[in-house]
Amino acid sequence: MALIIMPALVLGLIIGIYEAILLHRDVTIATHRFGHMIHALFFAVVATFATMNAEYVVSLLPFLQSIPFNPVLSVQILVGVIMMAKTHGVSAVIKSSGSAMGLKETWFHSALIAALVVAAPYVWPLIEPIAPDFMK
Repeated sequence: MALIIMPALVLGLIIGIYEAILLHRDVTIATHRFGHMIHALFFAVVATFATMNAEYVVSLLPFLQSIPFNPVLSVQILVGVIMMAKTHGVSAVIKSSGSAMGLKETWFHSALIAALVVAAPYVWPLIEPIAPDFMK
């Protein structure tokens, strides 16, 4: 089992850019906007890397193999739930700090970002044939 690196990074960046766009249009202070954009990109890439390499992680950590349900899917879902909580939590902090015009990061947007992160390993085989060579 090998690590999936480039597809995870590129798909994570795409998901992170989507999250950053949602934050960017709502945060009014430029330095906060930049900081939240970097935060969104970093965590989306890390979470996508984790979901796309969940099988590798499960093979390295024997205690995860004892999960009664599908261990790989369980790890991916756990990462998605963490991502959803993180996305919504950041949105709530921004709202309470007064640096936002009224965030659009609803539970739907948080769940959508988490779903994209969890779906990435299942979407990749569909887009791999048309992906540029540097992603393969």
